[in-house]
Amino acid sequence: MEALALERKQEQNRELRVRLEQLKKERNAIILAHYYQRDEIQEVADFRGDSFLLAQKAAETEADVIVFCGVHFMGESAKILAPNKTVIIPDERAGCPMADMVNVDGLRKLKAQHPNAKVVTYINSSAEIKAETDICCTSANAVKVIESLDAEEIIWVPDKNLGQYVQDKTGKKLIIWEGYCNTHDMLTVKDVVEMRAKYPEAEFVVHPECRPEVVAMGDYVGSTTSIIEYCRKSDRRQFIVGTEDGTGYQLRLDSPDKEFHFATKFLVCPNMKVNNLKKLVKCLETMKPQIYVPPAVADKARTSLERMLQVR
Repeated sequence: MEALALERKQEQNRELRVRLEQLKKERNAIILAHYYQRDEIQEVADFRGDSFLLAQKAAETEADVIVFCGVHFMGESAKILAPNKTVIIPDERAGCPMADMVNVDGLRKLKAQHPNAKVVTYINSSAEIKAETDICCTSANAVKVIESLDAEEIIWVPDKNLGQYVQDKTGKKLIIWEGYCNTHDMLTVKDVVEMRAKYPEAEFVVHPECRPEVVAMGDYVGSTTSIIEYCRKSDRRQFIVGTEDGTGYQLRLDSPDKEFHFATKFLVCPNMKVNNLKKLVKCLETMKPQIYVPPAVADKARTSLERMLQVR
């Protein structure tokens, strides 16, 4: 019975992929997928990446339609950087709890308390927050962004774990907002200790959105993309992975001869997993839901994103 259900699922997916290719040609569409998406989404994407790489691709694409398979703020960033493009997402319920932890009123009050401070906002945030920001960053370029600023005071929102990591790496004092990623924050020291006992030959690679005490245990610390690159180039054969489990698709694709063990079964972002192949096809058929960002908000937010992309 299970074999029959699996066969039907595979046949349905084959039909969906054929339909998807037809729609992409009709719409002149490009599919961007975050590394945390389901395997079935990553398999059909034109481009896979982390937040920074996908933001770059959205800014550069010549396609008329951008289908953004990620969470809502990523679609907003694509629309801000490519205002003349139509940006759609498979499911508008794909939100980000961390992005929801910072609000405009609270940020404005903090800015009023520190009028000379520069505001650096992690890209995992709403368009409205980006509009209150001097420069955005991602985990891939956060250290470089902070080092690029000539400022006595820096307000950092919304991820306290990444903020602490960047502060430690740069030596700059940050005024850190108390937000965090629900998924990465799940990982504990106990989890890592147990996994190291189980896989003593494995290296522990970890994302800086995890708790500081967990990050301190890492053999390698980096963004999703840098973790993938590190594992691909490494001579080691086993890895304990401290980031969202969707990353396993690219890790296994790049290094089929290596073993990847996720540090806990809870490294799953339910919002990223809301999207699936059926919803992807449907959004291209209906051209809904579309991402809309008010022009006044988009103009201000665009400046902070473009400044981020200029940091080298």
